Amino acid sequence: MSVAHPWLEQEPWPTRQMPLDMLEKRIERVLTMTNIGYLGTTMKNGQPIVSPLEFYNDGFSVYFFPQPGSPKLKAMQRDPRVALAVANPMAGWTCVMGAQLFGPVTLLDVGTPEWEHGMRVFKWPASSFELGRPLDRPPQGQLARLDPERIVYTEHLMRKEGYAPRQIWRRGADESRVVPGGNI
Repeated sequence: MSVAHPWLEQEPWPTRQMPLDMLEKRIERVLTMTNIGYLGTTMKNGQPIVSPLEFYNDGFSVYFFPQPGSPKLKAMQRDPRVALAVANPMAGWTCVMGAQLFGPVTLLDVGTPEWEHGMRVFKWPASSFELGRPLDRPPQGQLARLDPERIVYTEHLMRKEGYAPRQIWRRGADESRVVPGGNI
């Protein structure tokens, strides 16, 4: 038994839905707490690929640079459906916080209005400085934008407040859903 956090052992887990506006604020918070995510795509032969990447968000839309010619880019060109996992690296189940975003990626060509907007969102000067690139103009590669249709948000501390630790957001839905769960 956990002396410090007995609520973690509660069975079954709470199943209460979080109000949609509260869930959306938590999702946006986790997307701003880190800028490293793990993008899942599928290779031509059906094998999954997971790649770490730098991202920045505008609401729930996520922008990132795919490497030209990379397996990740080829996979997105073949099938734009992806999954992006974002987690705040913390220690222990009491503070686990993350989101899985599922949806299509749109590849934005250099100079288009969508690319220009994405480059205002993407903090390219910091990356350029770190990578030794010029700071007088943004990188001129294609930018990718993930517009999630579904987001699974996980935060185990919500169990202490009576909410399910996994909440599902869907684009256009009027309320969240929950994923039932329990301790193994």
